[in-house]
Amino acid sequence: MAIAWVFPGQGSQAVGMGLDLLEVGQEKLAQAEQILGWSVLEKCQGEIAELSKTEYTQPCLYVVSAILLDILKAKGKAPDLVAGHSLGEYTALYCAGVLDYVTGLELVKARSLLMAEVSGGAMRVLMGFDRSKLEAIMAETDEVVLANDNSADQVVLSGVPEAIQTVCDRLKPKRALPLAVSGAFHSPMMAGAADQFAELLSQVKWQDAQVPVLSNVEPNDATTSGQILRDRLKQQMTSPVRWREICQYLSTEGYTQAVEVGAGKVLTGLIKRAAPGVQLVNISTLEQANAF
Repeated sequence: MAIAWVFPGQGSQAVGMGLDLLEVGQEKLAQAEQILGWSVLEKCQGEIAELSKTEYTQPCLYVVSAILLDILKAKGKAPDLVAGHSLGEYTALYCAGVLDYVTGLELVKARSLLMAEVSGGAMRVLMGFDRSKLEAIMAETDEVVLANDNSADQVVLSGVPEAIQTVCDRLKPKRALPLAVSGAFHSPMMAGAADQFAELLSQVKWQDAQVPVLSNVEPNDATTSGQILRDRLKQQMTSPVRWREICQYLSTEGYTQAVEVGAGKVLTGLIKRAAPGVQLVNISTLEQANAF
């Protein structure tokens, strides 16, 4: 049985999470508070509006996923492949041994602060639409890009609000929901933040991966090369998350099980639609981790 572990990104919420991980994750939670200057557990148990801020959401998701991951590894569990959705790629790199926990969290902290500073853009998730019509409209509309290609009938647009509205007016999807984010993530509008972040990435020591990693920007070529993974991560902030293709890769390459480790069940739902033959497991609590 070929098994992939996948890690959620900012589309998931860590609201209410963490209390069951307090004892087993004590060391990592303490390290996180020292690095971040605030308590992950308190944010997860606090107001949704506060946790939804990019500078809090991203570190909280990373820390919760990392603690759950450690529990699985302590039980002798290991994947054959890892992948993460946007922010989740950092947990995937930690899982694969490319980055240690502290380095990963320091990068996530810097990434979240840089992204939170970018304003003037918007993001909107679209569900239920004609795919070919969407592609035609996007080709004719400036200042908007496909930020997340999640599945055949779910995408996220990113860009100037007026341009996003133009696409929605012409496409008429069944649902179009704005995302509570500060800017147009995974679009050219993040170029300035991406350049600053690339400088930080170049200063980090990267190890080769212990298991193959599928990147958001190159979802058809799993690799263990730390150098290649670093270069791909540099592109991630301004490039689309090609999750639909990652799901297709799991199916065509014979992966029989996908285990989502972290908050929520967003990726489980996406894989179910795009790769229906893959067995799905969701691990978002201590009880589920211990039972796996």
